[in-house]
This record gives sequence, C-alpha cells and structure tokens, in this order.
Amino acid sequence: MLFNSFEFILEFLPVMLIGWYALGHYKQYRAADIFLIIMSVIFYYGFGISFVLVLAASCIGNFLISYMISRNQNKNINTKNRIIKVIGILFNLGLLFYFKYLDFFIENVSLVTGLDIRVLNIVMPIGISFYTFQQIAFICDRINGEISHVNIIDYLMSVVFFPKIIQGPITYCDELIEQFSDRDRRKFDVDDFTKGVVLFTIGLSKKVLLADNLSKVVDYGFTYTYYMDTLTVIVVMLSYAFQIYFDFSGYCDMAMGIAKMMRIDLPINFNSPYKAATVKELWQRWHITLSRFFVKYVYIPLGGSRKGKARTIVNVLIIFILSGLWHGAGWTYIAWGLIHGILVAFDNIGIVGIKGESQKFLLRKKALIYIPRWLGQIFTNFFFIVGLVFFRSQDMAYAFGMFRRFFFWTWPGFFYRTASQLDIAENYILLQAANLIGIDENIIYVATLLVLLIVSAFVITRKNSMEIVKENKYGKLQIVGLSILFVWSFISMSQVSTFIYFAF
Repeated sequence: MLFNSFEFILEFLPVMLIGWYALGHYKQYRAADIFLIIMSVIFYYGFGISFVLVLAASCIGNFLISYMISRNQNKNINTKNRIIKVIGILFNLGLLFYFKYLDFFIENVSLVTGLDIRVLNIVMPIGISFYTFQQIAFICDRINGEISHVNIIDYLMSVVFFPKIIQGPITYCDELIEQFSDRDRRKFDVDDFTKGVVLFTIGLSKKVLLADNLSKVVDYGFTYTYYMDTLTVIVVMLSYAFQIYFDFSGYCDMAMGIAKMMRIDLPINFNSPYKAATVKELWQRWHITLSRFFVKYVYIPLGGSRKGKARTIVNVLIIFILSGLWHGAGWTYIAWGLIHGILVAFDNIGIVGIKGESQKFLLRKKALIYIPRWLGQIFTNFFFIVGLVFFRSQDMAYAFGMFRRFFFWTWPGFFYRTASQLDIAENYILLQAANLIGIDENIIYVATLLVLLIVSAFVITRKNSMEIVKENKYGKLQIVGLSILFVWSFISMSQVSTFIYFAF
C-alpha cells in the first residue's frame, strides 16, 4: 500500500484517523495504541507477509535484547552489557546484511575467486534499512543509559508507526513514545489537522505531478545510455536531480502530514537541500535523520574531529562510504558515497568559503578564497547532479558511458525520442490539436519536458512545505490552489508508482 494510492487515501487513512480519535475521545488510550499497531501492520502487510515476519523477528529480538540490558543494568554488570551491545548490533546488521548485501557479497566473491557461486536472489523487505537503524540506535541508547526499557506496546508503536516505517525518517524510540504518552495529543485539533492535510497535499503533488512524470524521461535515458547524445544526457541528468528531489521530498511531506493529522510530529528529514552553497551544507539538509544517525553512532565513536585533522578527514570518508552502502548494494553506490565524502572533506579543508557566512575549517581559520553564495549554490548543485550519475546507473559501465556522452559532444538526435516518453494524459488535447493543424508531435513533448524542468526549478527556489505550513496563511486563493493540486494529483494516480527510497 502506497501513500499515493486510492486504497490508502479513500480507505486506510480515513479508517485509521476515525479509529484513532474515536478511541482517544472515549479515553481508551491503550486500545488506541493497539489499534495503531494493528493498522500499521496491515499497512506493511500490503507489501508481503514475508516482510511482516522479518519485521516481527527484528522487533522481538531487539525488545528481548533491551530486556536483557535492563536486568544487567540493575546488577551494574558493565562487561556483560558491552557484550549484549555487540550482540544487539550484530543481530541487526546480520539481518540487514542477509537481506540487502549477501547477494552482492556472493557476486564479488565469485568474481574475485573465479568460483561459480549462485546468488540467492533474496528479496529485500521494504524499509528494512530504516527500521534496522532505528533499532540499532535503540540498543545503543539503552546501553548508554539514555533511555529506559519500555513496555512492548510502546516499543512496537515507535517502530512500526506506519507513516515512517517504509521510508523514514529514522526516529529515536523516545521521540515518538513521549508524544504517544501525551494524552493531550489524543484530542482532535483543527489547526494540526489542517497543517497535516496541507503537507500531505503538497507532498502528493510533488510526487505525482513532478517526480512521476520526470521518471519517464529518466528511466528511458538510463536504460538506453549507449544511444544518448550530449544534450539528452544533460536533460536526463537534470530530470533525475529534480525527480529524486521531489520523490523524497514528497514522501517526507506526506509522512509528516499524515503524522500531523494524528498530532504526532516527525523530525524534519528534508530541508531545501538544493539551496545549499556547499556540499557539506547540502548533506545537513538532505536525509537529515540518516546524517544524524551516522554522526552520533559512527562518526563520534570513531573520534569525530577530536583526533587530528587527518583522522577527521578519514572519518568523514568512512561515513560517506557507509552512507553509499546504506543506499544500495553496488559499486556505483560506493563510488557515489566516496565522491561526496571527498567533496565534504574539501569543504572542511577551507580552500573555498562563502562570503558573509561563518564557517569552521580544518587547516586554517579563514578560507583562501571567498565566493558569493549564489556561485557556491551553482557549484554545489553541479557536483551533486554529476554524482547522481553513479547513484542512478545500473552499473559502473553505464555510469562511465553517461559521463563520456556528457563530456564529449555528440548529436545523433536522440533527444526527441527521449522527450516522447512524456505521453501523459495532460498532453492528450494538445496532441489532438497538433495533429489537426499539422504540427509535429515532438514539439509538444519537448515543450512539456521544458515546462516540467522550468516548474521544478521554480518550485525548489520557493519556500518549502514546512515554511508554508509555519506561515499558517490559508486564504481563499491558497485553499483553491491546494484543492486544485489535490484533485489534479488524485486524478493522475491511475498509474501508482513506488518511491525511489523504497529500494533502500
């Protein structure tokens, strides 16, 4: 079941909200908690019963590990707790390795050794990277005494909460439990509900009207990389940069909107990253909760910036290589992570700084060169978009093929065929009119693609959804605009598509 589906919007969400608030109204709080767990499992069950079984094993295993920690903490047995911590982390990483990385490991062992080892073709449970990292955080925080052991119902609510189970954000256990325990949040609030609807509508329109349409061009371009010409490669790369932006941003908006309808605040996970003037700043704005996890549970334990400049740079590279691996089991993801690690390390060194902004550098107090913020934004987005070639390509050969066509000018005219993938419902009337007056259909497709790119570029320079909601200005014009967006998006949902981050 997907957020951008008729089943979710017309059936699941109304039942969920009515049940949640009805039970809260009659002060049946524990019944409401159990209802939320059941509905979240039903939501996840839509992707497959086997996925539910893996999730159940993960939850039960981590809850038992937390219980073991409680027993040893009462006895003040530090050595045993350290052993339990290792067991807990290995348990979670073991699940993640088996489902996400084992086939990749087998492929590379076969390649290096020359042995003919068959891959297992393991199907990765949706969302396993997200809920596994949350539970690693839970075990680490339990060992460090930052949070206490919780009852099974509260624990399950914090893990399986349906708005964030499949694609984040990566939450900490106490972040949600504290809110679920607040009885005042069980009362319906018009303002919070309105904000939730606005967030959901904005996110839905980003996903359905922009990301999904751009995906047609992107999928075609990265499938037929060999035939691409330079202009088409540039357009495909730009389209993918906008697609992944609106796909992930749209999901984050919808997840936060659904939670807000229930008066639950999820942590901000996406904050206008294309407005960043450095790659370091971009990663402080993109997938914020993943960066937060790596900083707290990997970067700081490795020594952070406390063990010298060289060690700091190494730690940064390690974090980004791990981030690449988190996103996918493939050398393209590792290359993508390494590239961004190098770029962030470059930002830390202090060769280039942004005028008028205070920045900390490793090698010097002041940067050697200062550039305007707008120029930094251009460089940052250029490097990010180029790096996305590795992120999206099928393998390294496809990635290098895309780069060859980007850096060495060719013009075989494949651009029109790529643009023609935008055979969308919105073009029907225009195409009929073009046929009547004898205009080439390719002009319509190219114009549609240009409009999509221009609108996308315009949207990312405006206020983001959280800023819009914070203003809390819903006049007649805004209400009409949001209504049109929702209806348009709803009608366009006939071909339901998954989110990019589902694969991670």
